[in-house]
Amino acid sequence: MKPAAINVAIQGELGSFSHEAAESMLRGCTVVPCARSAEVFDRVERGTVAAAVIPIENSLAGTVAEHADLLVAREVFVQSEFRLRIGHNVIAAPGVKLSALRKVFSHPVALDQCRDFFRHHPKIEPVPFYDTAGSVKHVVAHRLPDAAGIAGRHAARQYSGKILQAGVEDDKRNFTRFFLIRKSTGKSGPSAAPRKGGHGSARGRQRLIPPDANKTSIAFKVKNLPGALFKSLSVFALRDISLSKIESRPMRGRPWEYVFYVDFLRGDDEPARNALRHLGEVAEFVKVLGVYRAA
Repeated sequence: MKPAAINVAIQGELGSFSHEAAESMLRGCTVVPCARSAEVFDRVERGTVAAAVIPIENSLAGTVAEHADLLVAREVFVQSEFRLRIGHNVIAAPGVKLSALRKVFSHPVALDQCRDFFRHHPKIEPVPFYDTAGSVKHVVAHRLPDAAGIAGRHAARQYSGKILQAGVEDDKRNFTRFFLIRKSTGKSGPSAAPRKGGHGSARGRQRLIPPDANKTSIAFKVKNLPGALFKSLSVFALRDISLSKIESRPMRGRPWEYVFYVDFLRGDDEPARNALRHLGEVAEFVKVLGVYRAA
């Protein structure tokens, strides 16, 4: 008997880049589209889906702020990452010609990544839409004669749209980094983060860490003291642990206070555990967001 497909939540419509990433990360999965990012995390926490695939960072647009905030606030754990090449295409209903277009719908980030197309077609108005794949679904379903959407090839296949012009993105080195997240097995939010511990509920989450993990994502808040950030980062430098990313974001509900997000290139080994234990001694809170194999 063939095993049941794993249900995986995404934010957005079928045919989106998240859909494509989900099928690449979990072959044969059943993709569950969600209207809002909060719904994606709700489904993972409630266990109505086995996992979710979320975009966390684009090489041009930067971090997806809402998802970064939700990773800190919710009881989820990053199990793997994937980098998807983002190719944008102008897609319309069958029979529509490029010369007939007067509007092109897409997500604001996608429109911003296709400025050259609109510069070369001044009669076409870029119109912000809630989703890339959703824009194609809209123009095809309504058979709009003078409109198209900008999305990936996956959307054209999903909704039987016609690609009028392929590869309209300005920068061909446009990638989005996706996380595969699962429900965390135990409290691991900021309020429950250990003051002197490393991975928090690491024992309970051990089964979520792949054996070949070599990358860790964390979030932490420093105390409001001179040299606090220097001391926090020194726990990695002292152990020759390389940081591949660091950035700060405002902390929700606490104006002018910030959370630092860090990726470092170690898995669940002794140097990493010692660094996190040390960080727990100098930071106000530490949350391990995930331990996984680098893409």
